[in-house]
Amino acid sequence: MTRVCVFAGSNAGARLTYAAAARTLAASCAERGLGIVYGGGSVGLMGALADAALAAGVEVIGVIPRPLATKELAHAGLTELRVVDSMHERKATMNALADGFIALPGGLGTFEETLEVLTWAQLGIHGKPVGVLNVEGYFDGLLRWLSHAAREGFVRREHLALLLFADTPAELLDRFAAWTPPPGPSAWMTPRET
Repeated sequence: MTRVCVFAGSNAGARLTYAAAARTLAASCAERGLGIVYGGGSVGLMGALADAALAAGVEVIGVIPRPLATKELAHAGLTELRVVDSMHERKATMNALADGFIALPGGLGTFEETLEVLTWAQLGIHGKPVGVLNVEGYFDGLLRWLSHAAREGFVRREHLALLLFADTPAELLDRFAAWTPPPGPSAWMTPRET
């Protein structure tokens, strides 16, 4: 693993611990020699992550759609900034550059990006680890929702294990280092007994 893609809020959130977790994740990546790919923003948790990573000497690649870059939201001091034409191109580029995906607290975009790469893992499109940094229980509701979907027969129990939860960056990166993709093609299309 050489780079992780981090999804994070463009806002700082209501708790100081969210930005602290972004900075700790940057430091943990620096300790392990991991580069960071992220959405290219200079504000919110994205900005806190990028600033801390750059200060620690981490390679930071931002990928931002042109409409957002022109609104002066793009981070000007990154190792590399890739300006793309659409959100779809942004996500495809981040996927191609990264060996795993981490979600920090964030809003709708963070949830959408995380669930999309989780779906790609379920479909066998990639075999990369996907995890959330569960800062102060921020993602507890997501875990409850996924468990509910499994109980109701919409998510297979084995697919719940595709999303790794951890309370600290070190714990999550340890889980990434030990990650082994599920064997063979996904069984998501196999009909269930009713």
